[in-house]
Amino acid sequence: MAHTGSSSMHRSSSRPQLLDLSKAEIQGNVEEKYPSILLPNQSHDISYLALDIGGSLIKLVYFSRHQDQSTNDKRMRNVKNRLGFPSNRRSYPILGGRLHFVKFETRKISECLDFIYSKKLHFGGGESRYSDGSTELNAIVKATGGGAHKFADLFKERLGLVLDKEDEMSCLVAGANFLLKAIRHEAFTHMEGQKEFVQIDPNDLFPYLLVNIGSGVSMIKVDGDGKFERISGTNVGGGTYWGLGRLLTKCESFDELLELSQKGDNRNTDMLVGDIYGGMDYAKIGLSASTIASSFGKATSEKKGLEDYRPEDISLSLLRMISYNIAQIAYLNALRFGLKRIFFGGFFIRGHAYTMDAISFAIHFWSNGAAQAMFLRHEGFLGALGAFMSYEKHGLDDLMVHQLVERFPMGAPYTGGNIHGPPLRDLNEKISWMEKFLQKGTEITAPVPMTRPGTTGLGGFEVPLSKGSILRSDASALNVGVLHLVPTLEVFPLLADPKMYEPNTLDLSDHSELEYWFKILSENLPDLVAKAVASEGGTDDAKRRGDAFARAFSAHLTRLMEEPAAYGKLGLARLLEMREECLREFHFFDAYISIKQRENEASIAVLPDLLMELDSLDEETRLLTLIEGVLAANIFDWGSRACVDLYNKGTIIEIYRMSRNKMQRPWRVDDFDVFKERILGTGDKKPPPHRRALLFVDNSGADIVLGMLPLARELLRRGTEVVLVANSLPALNDVTAMELPDIVAEAAKHCDILRRAAESGGLLVDAMSTTLDSPRENSSSVPLMVVENGCGSPCIDFRQVSSELAAAAKDADLIILEGMGRALHTNLNARFKCDALKLAMVKNQRFAEKLIKGNIYDCICKYEPAN
Repeated sequence: MAHTGSSSMHRSSSRPQLLDLSKAEIQGNVEEKYPSILLPNQSHDISYLALDIGGSLIKLVYFSRHQDQSTNDKRMRNVKNRLGFPSNRRSYPILGGRLHFVKFETRKISECLDFIYSKKLHFGGGESRYSDGSTELNAIVKATGGGAHKFADLFKERLGLVLDKEDEMSCLVAGANFLLKAIRHEAFTHMEGQKEFVQIDPNDLFPYLLVNIGSGVSMIKVDGDGKFERISGTNVGGGTYWGLGRLLTKCESFDELLELSQKGDNRNTDMLVGDIYGGMDYAKIGLSASTIASSFGKATSEKKGLEDYRPEDISLSLLRMISYNIAQIAYLNALRFGLKRIFFGGFFIRGHAYTMDAISFAIHFWSNGAAQAMFLRHEGFLGALGAFMSYEKHGLDDLMVHQLVERFPMGAPYTGGNIHGPPLRDLNEKISWMEKFLQKGTEITAPVPMTRPGTTGLGGFEVPLSKGSILRSDASALNVGVLHLVPTLEVFPLLADPKMYEPNTLDLSDHSELEYWFKILSENLPDLVAKAVASEGGTDDAKRRGDAFARAFSAHLTRLMEEPAAYGKLGLARLLEMREECLREFHFFDAYISIKQRENEASIAVLPDLLMELDSLDEETRLLTLIEGVLAANIFDWGSRACVDLYNKGTIIEIYRMSRNKMQRPWRVDDFDVFKERILGTGDKKPPPHRRALLFVDNSGADIVLGMLPLARELLRRGTEVVLVANSLPALNDVTAMELPDIVAEAAKHCDILRRAAESGGLLVDAMSTTLDSPRENSSSVPLMVVENGCGSPCIDFRQVSSELAAAAKDADLIILEGMGRALHTNLNARFKCDALKLAMVKNQRFAEKLIKGNIYDCICKYEPAN
């Protein structure tokens, strides 16, 4: 029996929506106009669509499935059991897939309906089932905004969709609260063309003022989840700008009107204080000559008709007038209620630098600098996201900022902002898209901005210094990535102060620093492409993909060089991870796999001789030799141009021996004696061994086999449990957690200490032929284990590590960080609750000069006792 009753009946009939957040991520691309939230392991049917239908725009959030291919082998199950890995605390699974964000003009609602039909979103994941067991073919979809009422019959008639109407304000607040609590770089300020991200403490979020600028403007005082009050508003909003602008300029779209403002000079239409006072300031009341005294005021004193004014000037004056008015009303309401934070959202702003600068200057002016305007990267989709979250058990409420990772793949083929939809999934389509631009000589407009002209003549409270670039084709959206929800990520529990932790040692906000690293990445690109193609057999298909990857990554670099904050706060760790993500996008999943295998084999071949040499030494000499070995082996880094040049001059073993022979103390940073005292003690005083050591390993080959494994062996010999921490995904020639068990198994053939520890830690169960189904329970050896770190970059951000690593850290009292990426580029200044040893050979001259005042191939041995 079909139900056609009231909205309350629709609400009660909505089936529970079970979402699976396990192994989820946040994937985004600069080509897709709006970010997608990836949710990977969805196993239950869910409603695929939520809408916010406003007076000017329709905003869609829709779900698409994503298949996870993770495995759970015996070794990993054993490690989880040994570490006391917590089971899933939820009573229902979490979402897996992507949330996509798309908009349409409400006046073109047929395009929206066609889009829903073409994506088959109107099926809603299957039949709608009611509590009495009956079904109907009409899918029930959450919707908010006035259009959810106005167009309900149209959606039912055209698509068979029953719109389950949600309160508009409730959705706006729910969407904003989720974004502000769960996404690290969601909020930012924008002054004088400079974007600066603001991290909000979720425990200190409320109260705040949410100013939603749609067709009209609503100002909402938010006191908590589900606790809010609309305290004010104005009918002068985005609809006013678009309506008056359309009448006065004949523009055909909101974006066209915005683009027109980029070329305007509002001094031709606005009356400034200087116009009244003969070019002078009105200093007595603090008004400069450039302050706007009257928007469009010059039109009252000049005998001109509309045709005598430039449309560009009209558009800019109109934009300034409305922005200033909204900002002033917002500040007065914040003052009225004592609110410190003011967040602006809605599609009026749409990432437009002039609009944000105008609002920011007005807030700064009226508050005398006491208040700041803040903006949201997902600004236009608050209502639609809130509607999506209104499905029962959506699984998003508990997400924390460390469980979201932002990606920026090159995935959707649009220019001019005309193509809607998700990023391309088909590899051939991506490649063809990249090739198309090369063949036609067309600029890749989505990720690459047009050239910036100088500052235009903008009147204002103090003329804003915004750079004033020509509007990009993607300027109707903020540059936000696809959000991958990864509930298995946690904050590393051994950070001394997580709130103060900053992974990046280098500051890429320094333009010269950014330029240098972009140059390094560009110079290394041909060699990386050659290795990636070779890893796939050098086929024609691999060459096409390699060429497409090079073009895509170069486009990212060009985009970021023009606007470093385009994708969020930029650090070297993010930059290097983006390169790896871009490789994976074009199906180069491990560009260095053959090189790693060859280097592992060469290193294993000489390991027995090295172990024999080490065993012949007294313990003090042996400890120094082990540290020297780690530093010497760390020279094998395919991410360093200097090291790549070395590889052409000798074999891996020859280079390793040469490097060891040059290990002369004192090193550039040399805390070895302090570390030695903690390990060996002094005189008759022998300190207890560490309980558990986390060894963050770096490169394959000599680095892991001849450097870190012998050091791990020494710690095991002394009674310390050892956990080898490796990348979850490949990056350059770094060893991965998937590869390590095989390497340990081969090494264990030559060493009883490693064999017994590996058996105890479960590493030999899957890695080598054995009849064991589980570790020997009666083994007296301390265990050697392997866990993944949760990332696929040469660097590591301890704000986001795997739950396996977080579990392993709970009993750890020693951390050893090795390599340029993990110990120098990131975490050189990081402090931990336990003892920490940072080891690396410097392989970048600029880094050596700037941070350690030294030279290339200098060594770092930095030991920091527990805080």
